[in-house]
Amino acid sequence: MTLTATQRSTLPGRHLWQAPEFTLAVIAVAGFAALAVATGGNLLSAGTLGAFFRFLAVPIVIGLSQMVVLAVGQMNLSVGALTGFCAMAAAWLMLEAGLPAPLAVLAALLLGLFAGVTNGVLVVLTRINGFIVTLATMTIIQGLRYGVNGPDTFQGYSPGLREFGRASILGLPAVFLVALAVAALVALFFSRTVPGRHLLASGGSPFAARLSGISNDRSLIVAHGLSGLLAGVAAVLTVAASGSVNATIGDDLLLPSFAAPIIGGVALTGGMVSVTGTLLAAFLVRLVDVMQAQFGINPRWVDLIIGAVVLGAVLLGTVRTKLQERSD
Repeated sequence: MTLTATQRSTLPGRHLWQAPEFTLAVIAVAGFAALAVATGGNLLSAGTLGAFFRFLAVPIVIGLSQMVVLAVGQMNLSVGALTGFCAMAAAWLMLEAGLPAPLAVLAALLLGLFAGVTNGVLVVLTRINGFIVTLATMTIIQGLRYGVNGPDTFQGYSPGLREFGRASILGLPAVFLVALAVAALVALFFSRTVPGRHLLASGGSPFAARLSGISNDRSLIVAHGLSGLLAGVAAVLTVAASGSVNATIGDDLLLPSFAAPIIGGVALTGGMVSVTGTLLAAFLVRLVDVMQAQFGINPRWVDLIIGAVVLGAVLLGTVRTKLQERSD
């Protein structure tokens, strides 16, 4: 049986504080409070707090993009490159092709969806693990991304889109609220829809899913397609929030894309998702980024810390799985 993290936390005899998400929430609150004190309250100023949540939007969506592929026991190494490519394409369509912002945004979303479905189809046709397939497509997409406009920067596109990227609603950045809405839709997809449950079943036990009449191939294509669509959403948020894009966009998103779901409790073997855990882990990774900026820490040390935490989360997840199998 495959469950979402929310369903696991409500099992009989299991208390809320025993869930990994509760631990992450406590760490997130404690870490935020500690950083606020360490910065002399600067973190709590309106400008800093707004920037914190504005630039948290993309890590949330990119983490969800990786999570949906992990749900079927796959990986998508192309999420960062695809996000950058869709962002560059959207900016090019507005500046060079003269398309209005809504059409450019729609094109970016469709481009991400098409690339994701292509990844899924290649995995199904070749029977090669998504890790290898998306490693290859990542390289191709990186070349295409650079080919859109070379090393030059796109800026000065749609004032309305850039204004949306700076806008706030009830004190919270609009792009952050969009990311939360996307997270809610992803949670509903896995908990309330048949395709979402099929993805979890295929990831938890492909053999049992096949005996139940579920097409594992379809699940793979749907998962990769949804991952690509979410990368397109992340691209749109990037274009709106940053105000300019270039060929390096997306290069730094691969590690955060894995960090958020894995630290959030998503298993590499598939069959389980945790939208809440992914959100909280993305928040923690963003805290580390702010700490690096505030105290001038070498970014390589930050990568080391995040990588070590991801490795620790994987090892703990493996131990937890083995203990559960023994108890069953």
